[in-house]
Amino acid sequence: MIGSVFDQPAIAEWLPVGVPALIMLIAAAGLAGWVDAVVGGGGLIQLPALVIGLPKDIATPFVLGTNKISSFAGTLSASWVYLRKITVHAFVLIPLIAGAYGGSTGGAAVSRYLPREVLTPIVLVAVIAVGIYTFRRPTLGLNHEPKHERGFGAAWRAGVIGLVIGFYDGILGPGTGSFFVITIVAILGYGFLQASAHAKLANLTTNLAALVVYGVHGEILLALGLMMAAANVTGGVLGAKMAVKNGNAFVRKVFLVVLAILVAKLAWDVIAGFL
Repeated sequence: MIGSVFDQPAIAEWLPVGVPALIMLIAAAGLAGWVDAVVGGGGLIQLPALVIGLPKDIATPFVLGTNKISSFAGTLSASWVYLRKITVHAFVLIPLIAGAYGGSTGGAAVSRYLPREVLTPIVLVAVIAVGIYTFRRPTLGLNHEPKHERGFGAAWRAGVIGLVIGFYDGILGPGTGSFFVITIVAILGYGFLQASAHAKLANLTTNLAALVVYGVHGEILLALGLMMAAANVTGGVLGAKMAVKNGNAFVRKVFLVVLAILVAKLAWDVIAGFL
């Protein structure tokens, strides 16, 4: 009976999924919000869920745009939790978010022409590389030991990080938070927790930039996006509170576990595509 409601043409215009798919997408958004808040990379859960759950005739920009509205809401809530507990550095944050906004705007414009089927293999390679890099450095990010001087040396590096990862977020998106975290840890010497605080604000900026591009073109499934956003916010607040409470070691462990699970899933998706 409930399912038949979603089959009505008037409803399908603004919510093009049935009840089972809707439940799956909301659950995925909640989990993605938690993961994104702790270590980043929630898009690796949420975006594949959208690819699976939405009808095949929905174009790639609508998939990406709906993903962005949910991610933006969750990242905003997680950023608020982090800012209450973790000190951020303006000399790093300002060039980081400036580069992130510019990179994401360019990437989002390019993504409108990107075939949907190329997303998973590209993300898979990137996630494997990040996982190997982190696993081989057991003390990476456990201590907050910033590198470079508190001036131009840190600022230009932060700007490049923002530009490169921002472009990636705009063009694809999944794993952006994780890539921000690991590059800030590896290049700037931050601890995982401190890097996560800066990464959330940078990721918030890239999500906003991409969201503007998709919104201008009307490429967002608004009703579905708002439902997923509510779940993402809930997961984001819970995840950020756990990360702040448990510190760098906890964040690093979750980071590696999430990468391992996602590598397995994405690898299976790629293999299944050839079967």
